Amino acid sequence: MTVYGTIPETISPLHALDSIGETILLADPTYHIQWMNKKAADLLDDVARLYGLSGSQEMIGKNMDLFHTQPGYQQRVMQQITHTHRARITIKEVVVTDIVITPLYLDEMLQGYVIMLMDVTTKAEEDATKEKLIKDLSTPIMRVWHNAIALPLIGTFNHERFDALVSDVLQECAAHQINYALINVNKIHFDEENSTTVQFQKLIDCLRLIGTECMIVGVPPSLAVQMTGLGRRVKIYKSVYEGLQYIISLEK
Repeated sequence: MTVYGTIPETISPLHALDSIGETILLADPTYHIQWMNKKAADLLDDVARLYGLSGSQEMIGKNMDLFHTQPGYQQRVMQQITHTHRARITIKEVVVTDIVITPLYLDEMLQGYVIMLMDVTTKAEEDATKEKLIKDLSTPIMRVWHNAIALPLIGTFNHERFDALVSDVLQECAAHQINYALINVNKIHFDEENSTTVQFQKLIDCLRLIGTECMIVGVPPSLAVQMTGLGRRVKIYKSVYEGLQYIISLEK
């Protein structure tokens, strides 16, 4: 390890670690926690109580096995660490954190570990909420004729939800040789108005590439002004019924 310069006598190494602004713990070679900085103490206060401790101060001297459901497996992982190891862990299904473990060696002898924790609970919750929203709001695909489907789009659509819609519709149409897709937009609105035409044109173009004609039905006045840029070849009907009547007439 290359080190430049010397630590000034006026600066305590532990004080420097405490001032870095990151959550830092030091553990000995047998995985016992020996020290933590203030930021770690603040983060782990609530975590400690999940394990029956009064606070983070009681973690000092405790073996890290206490915090793992499979201590044997975790010890095998630790024994294999020779360089910085990164992982995302969930503590008691409450706190989600990115953990960075760095072994400390001196003359090839293991001295202990530096452990950094970065709380990402909020981000993980946001990601989970976003994923659940997309799943919960997944659009039902209804077969209304032997070669036609109808999709009632309801609620707010952002780019992610609409991309999920495009993917689902393409898979359905390709798998079942669907020739017509009736998209009911009577109860839809976008979180960004300027994305409406772009999103629908993407759906239309993607369906056209696999041989499926996309038809728009039930366009409300509030949405009509946002969809003026759609290609002229797109058929638009007042209702799914009218669109389906057209499809049936083509097969007579």
